[in-house]
Amino acid sequence: MMLRGMLSASLLSVVAGCVSGQTPASSPAREQSSHTPALKTVFKDAFLMGVAVSPRQFTESDAVGAALVKAQFNAISPENVLKWEIVHPLPNTYNFTASDQYVDFGKRNGMFVLGHTLVWHSQTPRWVFRDDQGNPLTRDALLARMREHIFTVVGRYKGRIDGWDVVNEALNDDGTLRDSPWHRIIGDDYIVKAFEYAHEADPAAQLNYNDYSVEDPPKRAGVVALIKNLQAHGIQVNSVGVQAHHQLDWPSFEAEDSTIVAFAALGVHVNLSELDVDVLPHATTGNTADVNVNVAANAKLNPYAAGLPDSMQLELARRYAGMFAVYLKHKDVIDRVTLWGVADGVSWLNNWPVRGRTNYPLLFDRAYLPKPAFDSVVARARDQKGMRPIP
Repeated sequence: MMLRGMLSASLLSVVAGCVSGQTPASSPAREQSSHTPALKTVFKDAFLMGVAVSPRQFTESDAVGAALVKAQFNAISPENVLKWEIVHPLPNTYNFTASDQYVDFGKRNGMFVLGHTLVWHSQTPRWVFRDDQGNPLTRDALLARMREHIFTVVGRYKGRIDGWDVVNEALNDDGTLRDSPWHRIIGDDYIVKAFEYAHEADPAAQLNYNDYSVEDPPKRAGVVALIKNLQAHGIQVNSVGVQAHHQLDWPSFEAEDSTIVAFAALGVHVNLSELDVDVLPHATTGNTADVNVNVAANAKLNPYAAGLPDSMQLELARRYAGMFAVYLKHKDVIDRVTLWGVADGVSWLNNWPVRGRTNYPLLFDRAYLPKPAFDSVVARARDQKGMRPIP
């Protein structure tokens, strides 16, 4: 891994000191307190700092987690409550109880509120694609159903939800269109139609395409082609959501840099929409983040059940520092960097792709305390003058 080249000497000393238990004068204490820097403040001149929240945080039943969200972040994404299976579980039946609470929490706390997601192949009930007799819908019938859903959901939050992930994960790893029910029934233009309907429902909302593993060249090329096609149809696309479900050794910082450059060249912004770093041994081949992948439990895939060793804390801190060096370099085209989870204990990576693992992918630990990776990110922002350029 090309880690050391992304860190200045002063930043390396901060990270190493935090891992060893020392607290250099330039780093925050190893506790969450009034002296802990707020990410939203540290990066206020660069981009919004966001986090994915669950009902326990936005209803504040998890009081500690909710307080952390309010103290550290100025943008939120919903983990699940605006996905079709939750908000529109049955024909002619909508359930906005949780999504209303989510939006209210964000607006009450002056945050950028994201809607995630309108059209996706996963977490969409089977009835969406079938008629009353259980037969596949026609193209026109499914377009009508898509339009009705988008107008109802986006229309409800017009002026309150600031941006939408309109279409999520529409591409295969080779950059071709995924053979989802949306694609099979409607055709290639289902993405165009989804963006058209979302823009009609709320012309002021930011509209995004969101996907994982776009740092891999074939998939990156597929996203470029997808965005160009939308633009050729006169569609408003504000940004590409780079999910950034990373590993300690993937992607390279150079690949992340070139991916942002490629999307920005299209005239759109880039958001790091679901950032985390998997520190556990690879359980799958390739770089997928497909939620439908499941791997059998194996003790070798869960080596840190008793805690993350200091050496791995240092690797994680270096990884985050290097990534934020790239993000700060491109702050002119990045609107938001969003962590996918408040703290390690609630990360989806504890149960994907292997259920029951103990993972450590975020900036706050299971006690909601800042980790050495948090310090490295804060130091990265404060050490910009010493930041080395990417070759």
